[in-house]
Amino acid sequence: MGNGGGKVSEDSRREFSKGALRSAALGFLAGGGVEAGGNPLGLPIGCQTYPVRKSIAADFPGALKELSNAGFQSIELCSPAGYAEFAGIAKYTPPELRRLLTDMNLPCVSAHFTMHELRSDAPGRIEWAKSLGLTQMIVPTLNGPHNPTLDDVKRLADEYNKLAEQSASAGIQQGLHNEEFELSTVDGKRVYDILFELLDPKLVKFQFQVSTVSRGLDAADYFTRYPGRFISMHAQGWSAETRQICAIGQGTLDWHRIFSAAKIGGIKDYYVEMDLEKMKASVPYLRSLQV
Repeated sequence: MGNGGGKVSEDSRREFSKGALRSAALGFLAGGGVEAGGNPLGLPIGCQTYPVRKSIAADFPGALKELSNAGFQSIELCSPAGYAEFAGIAKYTPPELRRLLTDMNLPCVSAHFTMHELRSDAPGRIEWAKSLGLTQMIVPTLNGPHNPTLDDVKRLADEYNKLAEQSASAGIQQGLHNEEFELSTVDGKRVYDILFELLDPKLVKFQFQVSTVSRGLDAADYFTRYPGRFISMHAQGWSAETRQICAIGQGTLDWHRIFSAAKIGGIKDYYVEMDLEKMKASVPYLRSLQV
């Protein structure tokens, strides 16, 4: 449930502290021994791999090496069963994939899974995630109709709560990203906000897409409005003047404010997600940003 920006509970603080320590440790290892404490919140600089999907389809190990060389310290994958561009990584068993990621110094705790594949075979996809060592399964969108009714939203929320219950039984946290359906409205209210009321806070966390500022969604505002409800974010720079995505540290976003609010929101990981050159250009700024 939304909390209107109330204080974070002591349990939430302890949970965030444990997650930050875990991610900081991952960042230290992934950086080849370079301490990640200079990065915001002490978290590893993560990268969502969807922007490099063509490289992944052509040469997965090569794509990983390029991301590691660019300074990324963790990645978020997309499921080969749900994303055609990632189908090539299905040739690796989860233990093989895990070893490859370890060899490349790119820990992976999270991946995107479509609602379609979870509806088709939730137990199988959960088992794949668990075998890979994932602790988070993120759904990009509940994929509802363009002009939903409140009943549509309730039906999809109920379905996702049940899927999340299955994941939780396997020790995996479900998380919901905000794409087109979540940005639609019902009776003047944003579906995204309705979902904070309908989705079980114990079963479902949220992954925030920073670039939705273009649609009026402010990351820091959401992190403080719904404390403890978030698990990760996709990070993009944004220029209010040009209304274009840009490298993080350029443009008009206040990243100190965003990351400070992320502590309240419960963010445990963040993933830069833009075209490769903008992602590479974001790394020096993130290395220097202390929050």
